[in-house]
Amino acid sequence: MRAEAAQPVWRRDEVSAYYEAKTERLLQRYGPGPRVHYHSGLVDGVPPPGAPRAALRTSIHAAQEALMMELSRAVGRFPDGGDVLDVGCGLGGGALYWAAEHQARVTAVTNVPSHVALVRGFAEAAGVGARVRPMLCDALSVPGRAAFDAVVAVESACYLPRAEWFRRTRALLKPGGVVAIADCFLRRPELAAGFNRYWRTNIGSLDEYLSAAHAAGLELEVRDDVSSRVVGFWSLTLELMVHERASASAHLTQHPLRALAQAGRGESCRAHLRLQQALMDGSLEYGLLVLRRAD
Repeated sequence: MRAEAAQPVWRRDEVSAYYEAKTERLLQRYGPGPRVHYHSGLVDGVPPPGAPRAALRTSIHAAQEALMMELSRAVGRFPDGGDVLDVGCGLGGGALYWAAEHQARVTAVTNVPSHVALVRGFAEAAGVGARVRPMLCDALSVPGRAAFDAVVAVESACYLPRAEWFRRTRALLKPGGVVAIADCFLRRPELAAGFNRYWRTNIGSLDEYLSAAHAAGLELEVRDDVSSRVVGFWSLTLELMVHERASASAHLTQHPLRALAQAGRGESCRAHLRLQQALMDGSLEYGLLVLRRAD
């Protein structure tokens, strides 16, 4: 696939509205914070079934933190105290990680208006408010030039037009700076439409990413396929969703609107199962990429 071939399936304002609408549900599942992640995690082995809800939430958060640590190890030479751009920062868990664990000065970019105050509040609660600057901004419009040691995109590059984003990202990097990506990559093209429809993404293949990155002046330094370690994370998430559905079921007869929400959770479970199966059979790859600015 040519670098310019992958065009967004969803407009970015639609993606913003989607996450704005589900913010409360994300906080209920992944909160209370302050380090709230909304992305995959790494689990070694298959988690045993039957864990209580509180234990599942703890395990999910630990797995998400493990992903951040693995991405940090992949980056390798990133200097503590450097300048980091967190692209599509979500609820700020990653930004807080870089600020707390690496003393980084983090610009946390989101296109979801309500998330700016949430990230700021979580950063203050975690004691890193002075090092985390949330910014309401499109990822393609971040101001500056040669401003960052690292640009991090955890499950956010899949929403962006890669060629344009990589060009802008290279301009934002200091000489020798890196782009660190954690995301799903497409191996079977026929899965793209269904994946994009549910997740509101613009999923691409690894070849498409690397072609666009190379054209922008970014060279591959690390590629790590961690698909097998992500499979167990979705087992944890699916089991937590079973707990959530059971809790909601008790109120369905009294609250018809909750029945609609329950139907949505059924669709969500099916989408999560399809994702897990695709990771298991090799239709999708979950990978870590580190790209360095070529000077």
